[in-house]
Amino acid sequence: MSGCTWYGDDPFYKAYHDEEWGVPEYDSRALYEKLILDGFQAGLSWITILRKRDNFHAAFDNFNPELISRYDDKKVEALMQDSGIIRNRAKILGTIKGAQLFLEIEEKENGFSRLLWDYLDGKPLQNDRASMTDVPAETELSQAISKDLKKRGFKFVGPTIVYAFMQAVGMVNDHIVGCPRHQEVKLLAR
Repeated sequence: MSGCTWYGDDPFYKAYHDEEWGVPEYDSRALYEKLILDGFQAGLSWITILRKRDNFHAAFDNFNPELISRYDDKKVEALMQDSGIIRNRAKILGTIKGAQLFLEIEEKENGFSRLLWDYLDGKPLQNDRASMTDVPAETELSQAISKDLKKRGFKFVGPTIVYAFMQAVGMVNDHIVGCPRHQEVKLLAR
């Protein structure tokens, strides 16, 4: 049985697969960051975002929602000139709006992490996929989460982006059964 192959032979990408992808994340701020990065990835390859992640951290104040929520037109223009990130005005504005919505959810509801993980009763979905061809681009669950986030006002949260996000943050374990990380990630579930 073969393992995950989506990272190819790129050592940087393989390190992401081996150390981070699929590990359950419960921290609200970290979930916000990854959702935003997945939104920036729309229309691009994930490796592009991954290689620019440090630049995104610097440009977006380490994804501090309190700071991002107050970005003004001057800051947006500065970000549009930053060649270290993806310079897409709609995605930048979506990041600001997302920070504002994140803060609302943190304050008025049980928190952003709880909002997302409640869809799975707090436990990652353990898939047992035999090959990469068995992995869907989206699921009914990613469609439901996408619909909820869009209704709240989040941008760049279509069901395909949400599913990629769910895989990245370990809401679903989509490591192929033959991949050594499949069992390792499974054991990390709360």
